[in-house]
Amino acid sequence: MKNLLKTGKKPNVAIFLSGSGTNAENLLKTLQDYNNSWTPKIIVTDNPNSSRAFDISSKFGLETVVLDIKEFYKARGETRVSLKSEKGRFIRDEWTNILRELIKPFDIDFGLLAGFVPLSNITTDFPCLNVHPGDLTVEKDSKRILVGLHTIPIEIAILNGYSSMRSSVIIAQNYTGKGGEMDTGPILGVSQQVPIDLEGFDLKILQKIYESRPNFRPKGGFNDILENIAKNNQETLKINGDWEVFPAAVAHFANNNYAMNDDNTLLFKNNEKWEKVKTIEFANNKDSKIIK
Repeated sequence: MKNLLKTGKKPNVAIFLSGSGTNAENLLKTLQDYNNSWTPKIIVTDNPNSSRAFDISSKFGLETVVLDIKEFYKARGETRVSLKSEKGRFIRDEWTNILRELIKPFDIDFGLLAGFVPLSNITTDFPCLNVHPGDLTVEKDSKRILVGLHTIPIEIAILNGYSSMRSSVIIAQNYTGKGGEMDTGPILGVSQQVPIDLEGFDLKILQKIYESRPNFRPKGGFNDILENIAKNNQETLKINGDWEVFPAAVAHFANNNYAMNDDNTLLFKNNEKWEKVKTIEFANNKDSKIIK
């Protein structure tokens, strides 16, 4: 058995964000509700001009670490931030190495990916917990199906006729440029079920919209009815899913209540006893239920 958090002290935490930072703000607001089980040290952002990183850092008395990824790629002759080319992946690794040096002085024990867009192998330096808008316990042919970026997991749930959705908290994995790897890590927790709202549209119509899409997602998204419905559901899931499961799973992680068994299955400390689990469902008022 090996513990997932490798420290015997109250852990220092870096929070990574790219946009509105609502998940980051909720984590910091609810920290006291979970006995201040971890110490927030820094806010990290790749998007200083459009994110709320400085606002949140100022509000909670934290330092801000900034490395603008768009400007980084632009300075190296790339007009788009991408991992599709060999050069793009090389630039991403270069960017990650500089980010490592900026973070190093803060003695970080683990990170929280609270709406952080760039894939980064900073995940090799310390565990990085990510909240994901999909139920990663759902599998087909032993593979997780509600995976992907943006609204993709919610769209998959809608197109498969699911009536509800969940948020998941995982330990993000390294990327290789092939895609999909980041969502394969241990599932530390899932939220309670949150109903899906199709906003009065028939499922068959939404499926036809999906089938008529171009092969590649345009910059800025498809901007069709399906994507707009998925965005609205994602916002609902954030409030009723992310904001329940993320703070609870992070607190348990900080308290060293997770480990991996020798057969690579997840263990959870329940009433001072280790149990083999698939994940934990966290709901209102910090209630939890083991899922095996």
